[in-house]
Amino acid sequence: MRDSERYIQDGAVKLTGALDTNSLALIRTAYEWSLNNLGPHGKGGDWLSAGSGTFEDKANPGAPAIYEDALRQGPLADLARSLLGSEDLWFMYEQVFRKSGGCRRTPWHQDSSYLAVDGDHLVVFWISFASIPKRAALEFVAGSHLGPVHNGSTFNIDDPTEPFYPGDDLPRLPDIDAKPQDWNIVSWATEPGDIIAFHPNTLHGGGATTDAVRETVSLRFFGDDAVYAPRPGPCGPRIAGLHETLELGDAFRYPTFLKL
Repeated sequence: MRDSERYIQDGAVKLTGALDTNSLALIRTAYEWSLNNLGPHGKGGDWLSAGSGTFEDKANPGAPAIYEDALRQGPLADLARSLLGSEDLWFMYEQVFRKSGGCRRTPWHQDSSYLAVDGDHLVVFWISFASIPKRAALEFVAGSHLGPVHNGSTFNIDDPTEPFYPGDDLPRLPDIDAKPQDWNIVSWATEPGDIIAFHPNTLHGGGATTDAVRETVSLRFFGDDAVYAPRPGPCGPRIAGLHETLELGDAFRYPTFLKL
């Protein structure tokens, strides 16, 4: 089965060896800029950590200009267009992580719960700069991108299905860890140069670490059929003016998004 067919069917696919050394170096350079230029949505601390902490940043307003070389000179845009079958492609935003010390697994969730966008032409490229064994890999429920958007998770360690939007009628996240055998869970070990591509509506979680440092970047893209779909409360992309300009069903377009 071709990668594009697998993506349509499962909502997640591993692109083995998709990035050569130069392409990965360009992404690494942009990632290092993110670490050294905290944006308005960045945070650190122990929110996922039992050790020395976790750094996260996303949608830094200065990032598109920095990431543009990696997006245009490498294969990323062509890979995304091929998976989505979209004639046009835009870069939505970056999300960077640096986890050090012991970090618990990320609870099951859908990125769509926190993003005001729907459509088939959506993809996240998850890239690690180090080898990730399968036991510590992200996990996905194959085919779940075809199901409903669930309420988000608050990432409460005592109740990972606790609703992010209390009082809303979005269905509560399923407790997948209670009966994992009932779900079609897929995951892959990765090496530098591999990409995990997934639809933001795909249920996913995992990625626990022990004492190693894990540095990863997620790059989000959208294509022709993406539409604005507000959620019950605050949601992304966290881009000034976007949510004041677009309405339900509008084509998901805004001048801030870099067209590739």
